[in-house]
Amino acid sequence: MSENIDPARISIIIPAINEAGNIKEAITTSECSKNIEVIVVDGGSSDDTREIAQSLGVKVISSSPGRAVQMNAGAVAASGEILLFLHADSRLPVAFDEMICTALQQPGIAAGAFNLQIDASLLSLRWVELGVKWRSHFCQMPYGDQAIFLTKTVFQEIGGFPELPIMEDFELIRRLKAKGHIAIISTPVVTSARRWLQKGVFKTTLLNQIVIIAYLLGVSPERIRRWYRREKFKRI
Repeated sequence: MSENIDPARISIIIPAINEAGNIKEAITTSECSKNIEVIVVDGGSSDDTREIAQSLGVKVISSSPGRAVQMNAGAVAASGEILLFLHADSRLPVAFDEMICTALQQPGIAAGAFNLQIDASLLSLRWVELGVKWRSHFCQMPYGDQAIFLTKTVFQEIGGFPELPIMEDFELIRRLKAKGHIAIISTPVVTSARRWLQKGVFKTTLLNQIVIIAYLLGVSPERIRRWYRREKFKRI
């Protein structure tokens, strides 16, 4: 699975909808790196997400809403040999490009991701980070908020992200594991705590686990998405 990819161009693909408060920081964390392009894939924002991204000189394209659809659209537009999928509320570490190229050059590596750091001081979030680290290293199951990366060749071989309404990152990693090892970079990406703080750390973590179990039991992704969004945004 190792490829001769150095020097390699990295295309950072950021799916976004109404991320005016986060998109600038997500983009600027990549500015110290060379030989990269940033592609913001807007899924129909009603705020200033597009304008902010354009003002920073990155490529902005439009697609139908849906994270999988948006990321696949970004991959089609990408010119890099390596694809890095970054959530709009996450920030990359310094020298991320060197770490990615080094990881993908190792024998047997199909793809990779970073450890996760959540930007709030709650002790309960440190336990979440520990759980993510354990799941990623020992179960080989990083999720999308860990900035998944892989070569464009491998991405095309597995057919890109399955265009599911939810669990697209989970299914992508399952497909990648059939092709090789998933490298986990010990340096973390930093992501917003907003989804944990909205309903509480315990409730959010439990909800996420229920979603995974439902998916593995064969519940349709559309049904899971409807239930998840209702729970996520329900007023209490």
